[in-house]
Amino acid sequence: MTEREPMDKADFKKSLDAYQAKRDQFRLVDVPEQWYLMIDGHGDPNTSPAFAEAIEVLYPVAYTLKFASKRELGRDYVVMPLEGQWWAQDMAAFTSQRDKSRWDWTLLIMQPDWTTPEMFDAAVAKVDEKVRAKGGPARLGDVRLETLAEGRCVQTLHVGSFDAEAGTLARMHDEFIPGRGLRRTGRHHEIYLSDFRKVAPEKQRTILRQPVEEVRG
Repeated sequence: MTEREPMDKADFKKSLDAYQAKRDQFRLVDVPEQWYLMIDGHGDPNTSPAFAEAIEVLYPVAYTLKFASKRELGRDYVVMPLEGQWWAQDMAAFTSQRDKSRWDWTLLIMQPDWTTPEMFDAAVAKVDEKVRAKGGPARLGDVRLETLAEGRCVQTLHVGSFDAEAGTLARMHDEFIPGRGLRRTGRHHEIYLSDFRKVAPEKQRTILRQPVEEVRG
């Protein structure tokens, strides 16, 4: 590659159908198996130190992998947005009661399919080397690289605050899904197209996704 031949930068938000959604329009999408950086936690995302620590550790690993891919493989890409899977022992605590203290979660950042465990291990070691003297990120050892295969899902784009999701979720869960002869499986999944640390709540854009399966018999 010469200086006159710039490296193409892949943007999977634009090229993958699983990251396309329109506001207040529910649609079925088949989500393929994909690699993700993952880290687990529990509790209110607004007050739990573990939630902030999880974000602080995911991004350094994600960007270290991106730069390694560009440098070593000649493959550059836009780092994907933060995502989250959310659930509770009683899902009413999530969908209607919104009792955030009872929520469990896994934060994720999707990785290209050419990412390998060896690349991940090298990225974690590099981040650890850089931050060891500074005493962070605290949860580096909790990050993992795994695949997730959600298959058939229903999703839509929600614009507004997270606390305003309840009505959209009620329509998805109680109207659209059963109306198509489907039932929920797996965990509620959110894709944060907006950085909620910087964007006003009323302008936040979030894909809401729910894995489903056909009701048989």
